[in-house]
Order: sequence, then structure tokens, then C-alpha cells
Amino acid sequence: MLNNAKTLNGYKLHSLDGEIGKVKEFYFDDKHWTVRYLVADTGNWLPGRQVLISPYSLISVNSEEQNIAINLTKKQIEDSPALDSNKPVSLQFEETYYRYYSWPIYWSGPYSWGAYAYIVRDRNNWKEASQREKTWDPNLRSTHEVSGYNIHATDGDIGHVEDFIIDDETWAIRYMIIDTRNWLPGKQVLVSPQWIERVSWQESKVFVNHSRESIKQSPEYAEKQLLTRDYETRLHRHYERQGYWVDEAIATRQSK
Repeated sequence: MLNNAKTLNGYKLHSLDGEIGKVKEFYFDDKHWTVRYLVADTGNWLPGRQVLISPYSLISVNSEEQNIAINLTKKQIEDSPALDSNKPVSLQFEETYYRYYSWPIYWSGPYSWGAYAYIVRDRNNWKEASQREKTWDPNLRSTHEVSGYNIHATDGDIGHVEDFIIDDETWAIRYMIIDTRNWLPGKQVLVSPQWIERVSWQESKVFVNHSRESIKQSPEYAEKQLLTRDYETRLHRHYERQGYWVDEAIATRQSK
């Protein structure tokens, strides 16, 4: 199911033996644009720490009750590698974190989850990543930080990043919600990370390889409407792009 990141913020987090806090924000990598960690606000439980929860342990999202189920105990989370709240997530920390939970590392291999195009939670189906597979250095970005970045079309600025739409099955960021009210009053549109030409993190600007007119004519997005496959198909057809669901079906077959 597709969810807005800001909607998920504040959802309660339920571990196997009780509530641990609420969703604060998400960290995603700037290569595959996939959520790597949910950042938890644990209140007074673990003060001074960034508590990071990997999608490997996220069981389900309950929109009606506004909570997310986690397949970990409080003890497991408390004993996990600690990261100061004012420090960035380093590769050294991630290596220690993944080793602690014995999960396959996501930065080794050609797919969004390393050797896999999707999250494999069954340990019996894990395979060792080949040393010949390309290893890349993840750079993590915060959904809170990137919200507000300016959007630059091929012929000028068009708006800013208002929010992100996350697939809670694969934890990929499917779209950025772009607020164009400074140019197109009242209209919000969606742009896929796959259509990004580049991001200038120093300038806080996202460059997309579509014109302002093309974006203007794209199907309008309204938060109250459901993101149906029909809407997504019309959106991709407008930009003359193949749907991500087609690409991922091919990648899934190749990674098995």
C-alpha cells in the first residue's frame, strides 16, 4: 500500500512486547530511493539515542489504528548498536547494526536490497552475495531534510518537495509530492525518483528531466484520493515512462 511519509509520522510503534514510541521520520538512500530506516521517537525510554528500525523488521502498517508492527522485542532494540542523536549514520554503524541483527546487507549487489529486488524476510531463502557483485556506498537522506527542496524542471523552477509517497511493502519511495502553488496555484503533482536527472544536496534542489509544461499537464494529485493503479498508469503514460511495477517484476525474476 502507498502511504504519505507525513501521514506515517506519529504512528505508534508496537514491538513484540509493547509500544516503543512513534514514527519520527525516515532515512532513505540516494541511489535506489528506498527507505533504509524508520527513525523512532522513543520519548524517555532511550534518551539521547537515534533508534533506527530497518524495514526488515517492519511487519505491517495499520492505517485504521495508526500503528506499525515491529518483529523485534524491546530488549533487542535496547541492546542494538547505539547511535547518538546528533550523529549521522555512518557505514561503520550500519555494518555493526546489520551484523547485530544478522540481516543481509543492502549495499552489496545490483538491486535495491543487495542481492534481492525485494525484502526477503525468510532466513531460509537468503543467499550469500557474490564478491563479484558491485558494492556501493550508501548515502542516507532524511525525509524531513529533503522536504522543502526546490524542484527545477528543464526550463526553470516549478515548486518544492512537499512530501514523499512510500510503498509499505517494498519500502521504496515511489513518488515525491510536488507543491507547485507558487507557479500553478493550488495544484500538487507527483514526480517519480526515476525521473530525476540529479540532486544538488548543497543547493537543496532536485532537477527533473521534464519541462514545466509537461508537469503542468500531468494528472493532478489530491491527498484524499486513493493512489490506484489506474491513476499511476495514467501518470506514467503521461510522461511516456514504463511503470515501476513492470521493471520490478523483471528484476524479481532475475534475482531469484
